Amino acid sequence: MATLSVELINPFLATAKKILSEVCFVEVNIHKPMLKETSFDKSHWVIIVGVTGELHGHVLLAMTERQACGIASKMAMMDIKEMDDFASSAVSELGNMIMGNVATVFSSSGIGIDITPPTLSNGNVSFASKGGKSLCVPLTFDGGGMDLYLALQQA
Repeated sequence: MATLSVELINPFLATAKKILSEVCFVEVNIHKPMLKETSFDKSHWVIIVGVTGELHGHVLLAMTERQACGIASKMAMMDIKEMDDFASSAVSELGNMIMGNVATVFSSSGIGIDITPPTLSNGNVSFASKGGKSLCVPLTFDGGGMDLYLALQQA
């Protein structure tokens, strides 16, 4: 992964924090970014959104099944114990909301990006990116959290 400037990273962080706060009614803490391999085991659920335009690559939102159920529960305002079709749809929509808002923020700044519809993955999976590792930013909140992975390059 090529080095991304803070100006290109911050919209992802600010938007994820805003959407999680508004949709899940939680206070989000953003932790120190790190470079990390993007490989996951069967206990993880990963929202994958492709990015094209002036930035290209992919953005991943990764969480354990317990965290995914917790997020779906907060979104639906009811207890969800398993990642069924309803919970999967809710978690996928969260990724869509975050990335749709990120695209709007960039557009307002004169940076054009397009996003793919979110894909939700579960199981042993890894993603290759130029440079081998992606920027990973842990996001935590009461009762859960997720990791935001940015595997992006400027066009």
